[in-house]
Amino acid sequence: MRILLRLAFGLAALASTALVGLALAVIGAYYYVAPSLPDPETLREVQLQVPMRVYSRDGLLLAEFGEQRRIPLVLEDTPLKLRQAFLAAEDDRFFEHPGVDWQGLVRATVAVALTGEPAQGGGTITMQVARNFFLSREKTISRKVREIFLALQMERSLSKEEILELYLNKIFLGQRAYGVGAAAEVYFGKPVRDLTTGEIALIAGIGRLPSVENPVTNPERARQRRAYVLRRMVETGVIDAAEMEAALAEPIVSRIHGAQVKLTAPWVAEMARQSMLERFGPEAYTRGYVVITSIDSRLQPLAQAAVRSGLRRYDERHGYRGPLARLGEVPADTESVAALLEGYPEPAGLRAGLVLAVDDAGAEVLLRGAGPVRVPFESMRWARPFIDDDRRGPAPESPADVLAPGDVVLLRPEAGAWALSQVPEAQGAVVAVDPHDGAIVALAGGLDFEFSKFNRATQARRQPGSAFKPFIYSAALERGLTPATVILDAPVVYDDPGLEDTWRPQNYTGRFYGPMRLREALVQSRNLVSIRLLEQVGIDFTVDHASRFGFAPETMPRNLTLALGSGDVTPLQLAAGYAAFANGGFRVEPYFIDRIYGPDQALLYTAQPLWACPDCELALLEEADAAVPTGPTEPAGQAGQAEAAGDDALAPVALEQPPRAVEARNAWIIGDMLEDVVRRGTGTRARTIGRSDLAGKTGTTNDGRDTWFAGYNGDLVATAWIGFDQERSLGRGETGGSTALPMWIDFMGPALEGSPPSRLEQPPGLVSVRISPDTGRLARAGDPGAIFETFRVGNAPTAPDPGEERYPEESRRDDEPLF
Repeated sequence: MRILLRLAFGLAALASTALVGLALAVIGAYYYVAPSLPDPETLREVQLQVPMRVYSRDGLLLAEFGEQRRIPLVLEDTPLKLRQAFLAAEDDRFFEHPGVDWQGLVRATVAVALTGEPAQGGGTITMQVARNFFLSREKTISRKVREIFLALQMERSLSKEEILELYLNKIFLGQRAYGVGAAAEVYFGKPVRDLTTGEIALIAGIGRLPSVENPVTNPERARQRRAYVLRRMVETGVIDAAEMEAALAEPIVSRIHGAQVKLTAPWVAEMARQSMLERFGPEAYTRGYVVITSIDSRLQPLAQAAVRSGLRRYDERHGYRGPLARLGEVPADTESVAALLEGYPEPAGLRAGLVLAVDDAGAEVLLRGAGPVRVPFESMRWARPFIDDDRRGPAPESPADVLAPGDVVLLRPEAGAWALSQVPEAQGAVVAVDPHDGAIVALAGGLDFEFSKFNRATQARRQPGSAFKPFIYSAALERGLTPATVILDAPVVYDDPGLEDTWRPQNYTGRFYGPMRLREALVQSRNLVSIRLLEQVGIDFTVDHASRFGFAPETMPRNLTLALGSGDVTPLQLAAGYAAFANGGFRVEPYFIDRIYGPDQALLYTAQPLWACPDCELALLEEADAAVPTGPTEPAGQAGQAEAAGDDALAPVALEQPPRAVEARNAWIIGDMLEDVVRRGTGTRARTIGRSDLAGKTGTTNDGRDTWFAGYNGDLVATAWIGFDQERSLGRGETGGSTALPMWIDFMGPALEGSPPSRLEQPPGLVSVRISPDTGRLARAGDPGAIFETFRVGNAPTAPDPGEERYPEESRRDDEPLF
């Protein structure tokens, strides 16, 4: 008995010594590690990496940029069941332990003692937060010790709820998703509040091995982890067995959903990305910036659809270039066909398919992801064989003239059916601007952003052709000419040393029309009149005048080819130039970023565009005239009272207008002439929209390399362009009126649908006078052919028509050179 007591005392002493030694070791370790531990208080101000998001002006998501997908959430915004699922799977004693679960830690320590190797385990949620924010993921004893002490410190500094919120926002859950908010979006395309029990369990199970056990990488491993989490949720009383069985029956969705882009505007999103990178550097991708653009969610889809339909129509007019491939023998099983089709791109909403059979009525095509579909012969009648840009082969008489079994083709949806299609080789752009402040409200920079990221609306510098003529004519008005000025349309030869060869310009029709009033010359787009007009007005004066509309002088040639639009402009620049005609003569600067919000939702930037308002300008002038004193000087006391009380009354005077490109009368007269272009000139096709407030101008360059239409009403300006990226002719008969204008109509028609007519009010200082249409002079009394023309006061003709048609004094002989 005495021996047993002595043994017991010995063991107790040994245990006490061991405990004291352990305590001393822990204290020593703490004092050794503590100086290098970070302050847990810094977690209160931690900045999580949050991607940049770009939105339309009405709040629809355009794009997300950033390496880490994350949607930070406050704890109250996460479903209780989601929190309980993570606790059940990771740390069911989270609200009981002091940051370290000693039971689990003992198990991990025993494992180290038995194996001699560091082991993962015994890690609480608090310890995971410590590791994720401050420590590396290396498996070493020293790192584990630091993790333990840091976790204990965190529990003294932060509440359990704060730690859990940090955990749910920081944890990596695979596929670049950090935090539960991003995981819900990436794997299920929904916010966390809408997750089902099965989806919650799946997300909670990913955290252990996120790169391996997510449903995209390994659906089966994800299914097993989901089952484990659901069992733990039952064991911890979060759900019952029936709810678990229902959750287990939910299918595993093995694809990435990503951010829910609600509006397709990839070129604008890329413009925003580049701008933000210039402003903020690489942190633009990580600080959670929010960019609100000027894009209108109703107009943007119209612009993209217009580009695609316009390019498709052009492409089909020039024939069918054949299938993507001819496989010859059709595979017997659909899985083999699907594998064959995977390698073919599907831009602009087109779908790849394999022709299975052809009969007299059409073809049967196995469509990727949709099974067999029927393609009727009517949808392929356009498919005459392409020879070159000017020639096509004979029209097909049966489907067999177009397709054969084994052909890999592209189809497009059309009126509930499928139609044969192909990827257009030409490209196009549509850009629309609010003429009041320059806001870019819609922009499509090409057929398909994924197919080609080059932004033709802002980067393609091309010759505008006759679409530039309104600026030439505007300069002529500034020089004192009028819409009734007569200029000779006749052959002329230019021996300009600045040109490589003798230049013999012609009209598009190849014909000449004699003396013409400027209005008619612009309406019918007569090249010879524009050239003679530029020579009369002066090249330097015209370049300076055009630069007031926003065109850089260095992009405009200093020779007479400028009259035919030989400078370089982008579609956006042309739209901005036309905005001055739409808004009464003001030069507005295009912009696309309306606001920028920072990580804390603070407003960092807001656009402050100047607002073009001719009526406001007139009111200010009238107010200024009325303010001129006409009586005795006001007593100082009364003046002081007026100054103190009159801030509201004086506010309109402080309204800053954009700089003027031209005076209001000039803009109105050019606009009136451009309305005639639509009513009875080269832009008459625009009348199909059924509106009376449209104005615009076609443009076609040499050999039909570029085709344009720029047009507007009082509320919207839009430019449409079609051409090849590698410049070449679009083919015989392709003009601004036949190629670009239909695309403009496809956009502008629905864009203005339901809106009231909007056009400039005629400004003061204009008069209407009856003139002879032949001479542009005052009409004789009783002349039945007389017409009305608008002039600036002081510029109206005073000499009566002599009664016979004459060439104007400034005209030359048909063959007389200008140099």
